[in-house]
Amino acid sequence: MPSNFDPTAEYILEDERVLLRPLLDSDLQHFLPYALNEPDTWAYSAISPHGEAGMNAYVQTALKNRAAGNEYAFIVYDKLSGEYAGSTRYYDIQPANQVLQLGYTWYGSKFRGTGLNKHCKFLLLQFAFETLEMYRVEFRADARNERSIAAMKSIGCQVDGVLRSNLWQEDGTRRNSIVLSILREEWFGGVKERLFGKL
Repeated sequence: MPSNFDPTAEYILEDERVLLRPLLDSDLQHFLPYALNEPDTWAYSAISPHGEAGMNAYVQTALKNRAAGNEYAFIVYDKLSGEYAGSTRYYDIQPANQVLQLGYTWYGSKFRGTGLNKHCKFLLLQFAFETLEMYRVEFRADARNERSIAAMKSIGCQVDGVLRSNLWQEDGTRRNSIVLSILREEWFGGVKERLFGKL
């Protein structure tokens, strides 16, 4: 049974702390301060949208991939501070297999470690499993990125393994990517409840 993902739909996810809405072309203005002033944000990213040109290309690629039906990018608005905090997205969306990946997640430095990420992940996972009817949600990260891996494990992800030398980096080296996932029965079997308890 395929999922009911619709790339043309306007998905808006929110709780008392955060609002996620579809990324727009005009959102470049909200991302520019991070692209210009916080290059460390993308230290482990295969795609580094630093500088105005880099961030513009990042936004345009996200919008193009949504139009193609295989990605869905969100902008993250932190209700606590009244500021746009970063971005996240569903990608490699496979409706027929009821599988997607959740990633391309980044936040400005002042929002890291504030609990914002757990609110975002809860909303995204709940929507993926309960509305889009996905069976598996997958996460990937640079195998050296201990902070990101710890964050994924803390929300209930299980490690599937490591893809060796699977991506080129901007500096010409190759990276190993760790693969983690949450399955539908795990979400309803305790992951949802435990993650909600951490919000």
